[in-house]
Amino acid sequence: MSVTTAPGMDAETFDQFLDQLERYVRERLIPAETEVIANDRIPDDIIAEMKEMGLFGLTVPEDFGGAGLNTTQYAKVVQTMAYAAPAYRSIFSINVGMFNSAIKNGGTDAQKAEWWPRIAEGAIACFGLTEPGSGSDSAAMATTARPDPEGNGWILNGTKRYITNAPHADVGLIMARTKKDAQPKNAHVSAFIVPMDTPGVSTSSPDKKMGQAGSHISDIMLDDVHVPGDALLGEQTGQGFRFAMMSLDNGRISVGAASTGYARRALDSALKYANERQAFGEPIANFQLIQQMLSESWTEIYAAEAMMADVTARVDRGENTVKHAAAFKVFASEMCGRVVDRVVQIYGGAGYLAEYDAERFFRDARIYRIYEGTTQILQLQIAKHMLRDYAAGI
Repeated sequence: MSVTTAPGMDAETFDQFLDQLERYVRERLIPAETEVIANDRIPDDIIAEMKEMGLFGLTVPEDFGGAGLNTTQYAKVVQTMAYAAPAYRSIFSINVGMFNSAIKNGGTDAQKAEWWPRIAEGAIACFGLTEPGSGSDSAAMATTARPDPEGNGWILNGTKRYITNAPHADVGLIMARTKKDAQPKNAHVSAFIVPMDTPGVSTSSPDKKMGQAGSHISDIMLDDVHVPGDALLGEQTGQGFRFAMMSLDNGRISVGAASTGYARRALDSALKYANERQAFGEPIANFQLIQQMLSESWTEIYAAEAMMADVTARVDRGENTVKHAAAFKVFASEMCGRVVDRVVQIYGGAGYLAEYDAERFFRDARIYRIYEGTTQILQLQIAKHMLRDYAAGI
């Protein structure tokens, strides 16, 4: 049986791009981290550079102005970018991940023609699913979209919470209830493409967070927001949650790749510190229990990288990867948490001080185990699919 794999960028061209990106991360982004953290924002000139490099349109098809990367290549780019402060990945991650995936899987030809070029040029996207009273529980979704009695359109009302990039976004993909109840489950949820300058759309001040300085989340408030009929993704009601879940597979791969890249950064920092820090007349890297923590961290990062290669190859072959993407995100994010914890321990007392990177790594990594599906929700999802496969004899 022949297997068709998503082509992506030419391999040689992609390798050259990745080499260039690695240099950019180390020579440009990492040196600017102090400024990003101090000001809690990425400098405008760096965002402009990232747009010029095509990072906002990595997964947009080439015919629409993007780079046309497949999932394997996209994950490698995310992993490479995640070696630097998380804010750099965050600013373009929704574009090339969940928003683009939803447009690809559910958008009409007209919606693709309108939004793909704008995203590739650097329009910033956000993804509005979570609400004050609902996240994983779509049945509790309170945001509504009702038909506009004066025309072929919709009126949206509600509030979305913890929305990455909302304060800066040009467009949002907003999930809303179009029916009170519907069967099958989740058929009451539809998706709408909403320009963020639409009258009635507003955002709260960015939330103060534990870590990830320079990346911003906030609420989105929708107050009688009128959108045209063609704002409905796919021009179909009841498909929003399905599109959201398909997009979240992509988002979970992105978070897993980011966790892997950031864990590598933290481990490299610990390895350098352990070789420089002296105790009892020798580098602490010579101590066996320090070596144990270093080796355990390297081993777990290697395992996560192997999982990433497997799940992204499955996506590019067109396989159903709900279970695999969830498993990768769970393992990689939990792994990153263990690695940064060991890194603080290797630094010792210095690891608790804000002047050292270890303290920041520890705070930054904590969110990876929460967004795009908490570890606990994803464990339930994995088990559900295991039991479903068993019942089907798969």
